[in-house]
Amino acid sequence: MRALICGVSGQDGAYLSRLLLKKGYEVWGSSRDAQVSTFHNLKLLAIQDKIQFCSMAPTDFRSVLNALVLSDPQEVYFLSGQSSVGLSFEQPVETLESITLATLNILEAIRFLGGKIRLYHASSSECFGDVGYQGSASEVTPFRPRSPYAVAKASAHWMVANYRESYGLFAASGILFNHESALRHRRFVTRKIVESALRISAGSDEFLSLGRLDIVRDWGWAPEYVDAMWRMLQQDSPEDYVIATGLPSSLNDFVESVFAVLGLDAKRHVRSDPALLRPSDIAWSLGDPRRAEERLSWRAETRMPEVANRLVQELREY
Repeated sequence: MRALICGVSGQDGAYLSRLLLKKGYEVWGSSRDAQVSTFHNLKLLAIQDKIQFCSMAPTDFRSVLNALVLSDPQEVYFLSGQSSVGLSFEQPVETLESITLATLNILEAIRFLGGKIRLYHASSSECFGDVGYQGSASEVTPFRPRSPYAVAKASAHWMVANYRESYGLFAASGILFNHESALRHRRFVTRKIVESALRISAGSDEFLSLGRLDIVRDWGWAPEYVDAMWRMLQQDSPEDYVIATGLPSSLNDFVESVFAVLGLDAKRHVRSDPALLRPSDIAWSLGDPRRAEERLSWRAETRMPEVANRLVQELREY
């Protein structure tokens, strides 16, 4: 089997590459300029030299088509695009183009080449918006996006569904809830929390400033979630799946878990800063993973406290 991973240099792309290599795949990865990209995460996993690379600009249809012809994959995993909710408020056009237009180009290129390639599309739990206190989102929960990022992801999600229904493509969207690892970009709050806690543990007198501490998220472990991506493309027919733990934790819970691993009292080192509040935020985000458990035989094994512990241990080594 041969797979092309668009967004191979990110957290999910790196772990997915490792998984597919272990399964005997020939793995291709795309980057806007493969000759100059550093592929830092692939180096950390010691797999960079096992992957073949091609340059691809996802918003350029000709570039997408060339990459598909060159790599000639049976499976494409589209993980590319601007991935920060916070940054999407500052760069809404870039966010919409890098997600929505890019997804359309991938779909059109696959259709142009005969429609035999199986596509995994990275949708997002952000599409649901706020599902309500103690509620959980399933595959049939309506989308109510609350950021430019979520709007773009929701649009891409429905384009995938439209091409699947209109042209018979094997195209599936994974609606992943928060999933973390030491490969997560520093822009993400979990990485910010852990790195600040490590500095404080080493003697820094800094305070960790965060926005709302009462928001609730569904946190899992990223290396487990890429296995669900692969499983979606091994089914007889394409479906969309919520991938989550099904367990809620507040940001304050996460912070306290991280600081506790280091023997610290979070209350002494953390404060809420109104300047860090987003124009709109999601108070409660929780997934219902029952379809994935029943049809993919997939279940998240790592819960939030262990996620926090692993992040501390791995980032301490990095």
